[in-house]
Amino acid sequence: MALLPILEFPDPRLRTKAVPVDPPRLADPAFQRLFDDMFETMYAAPGIGLAASQVDVHQRFMVIDVSEEKDRPMVFVNPEIVSREGEQVYQEGCLSVPGIYADVTRANEIDVRFLDREGKPQEMRVDGLLAVCIQHEMDHLDGKLFVDYLSPLKREMVRKKLAKAKRNAA
Repeated sequence: MALLPILEFPDPRLRTKAVPVDPPRLADPAFQRLFDDMFETMYAAPGIGLAASQVDVHQRFMVIDVSEEKDRPMVFVNPEIVSREGEQVYQEGCLSVPGIYADVTRANEIDVRFLDREGKPQEMRVDGLLAVCIQHEMDHLDGKLFVDYLSPLKREMVRKKLAKAKRNAA
């Protein structure tokens, strides 16, 4: 396994809309290794979700593990939200926007349809943190970031703060 570089805001590649995965590709050992590399990268970051777009792979899949023990890894291939209910405000962060957190309003409960790691069709109804995480990662697959929910002024402040941090790190 290998750690993958995570793209950071405002990298324009984060705005790329991901294309669907051709299901037969899931049988490819290299594709399966990519899932493992993404989990390793996500856990090391540390995070609870990682969309393929964040590691410069512009295909519709993501890995998630919201468990405290980091022992419930989930793969969502070609996910689609088929229904949304309620509303919740959650303070979100993002591996592509390090050190920045903001309140974002999302659906409280969702029904999501997807293929699992083996290519088997699945459908789940989820709520709470898992629902937030799925919606957040699906935004990445559509070229959207959680900072897009912020006002233009706050978004510009985030961009400047990250640019300054990068300069100071160099």
